Amino acid sequence: MDRHAPSKEEVLESRWLKPFGQRVRRSDLWRFTRRSVPRGVFVGLFVGIFLMIPGLQIVGAALLSVPMRGNIPTAAAMTFLSNPATTPFFLIASLEVGSRLGFHADLATFEALRARHAGLHAWFTWLWSDAAPALVSGLFVIGLGVALVGFLVSLVGWRWWIGRKWRQRPVLRG
Repeated sequence: MDRHAPSKEEVLESRWLKPFGQRVRRSDLWRFTRRSVPRGVFVGLFVGIFLMIPGLQIVGAALLSVPMRGNIPTAAAMTFLSNPATTPFFLIASLEVGSRLGFHADLATFEALRARHAGLHAWFTWLWSDAAPALVSGLFVIGLGVALVGFLVSLVGWRWWIGRKWRQRPVLRG
């Protein structure tokens, strides 16, 4: 798995990150600590769900990790929660959440477009007329909720992992 992952140097040489120079190169953004990892989880999950544009998710997570002081590799990894298998579920859920927040997303039209295998033009017309506010607000709420849960789980997981390592240490008697 690690041999397929890009190295720190390869990530830093990305044309998208080069303009940010030394800010992204700070060593504290690349170390795994009890504070940086949960922040990286939060940023990666939020950006991964809210941004939904493959390729820009990792860059967005890396850039948002800088002011949040989150771990960049963790943030980049967490963006993979939204993938081709999970994206339809996030999109449908976000339309539902956005509709419950008061934005109008005609879900019957969504089902009709899906049933007749409509073309891209029909989908974009529907998205920009009815569903865009519901979709964006729903993705924001779901992304924030999932990110908060991930943050809390990673905090607890980190404490458990460190506690386990401490309990497994040999006791020195002098």
